[in-house]
Amino acid sequence: MTARRGPDQDDRGERIQAAEREAARQRILAQAEAERIPAEETNRAVPDRRWRRGQQ
Repeated sequence: MTARRGPDQDDRGERIQAAEREAARQRILAQAEAERIPAEETNRAVPDRRWRRGQQ
């Protein structure tokens, strides 16, 4: 026989799931920030020597 849940137990489960989702979201944001490459490093102009070889 299954136990019946009251509205308080359903709300508790939803609150727990919401807290777990928020914790997972915070972990993902922290990891993304740790792995982020600053824009200054990605926008540097690097000469493409392969292109210049055909010009010489």
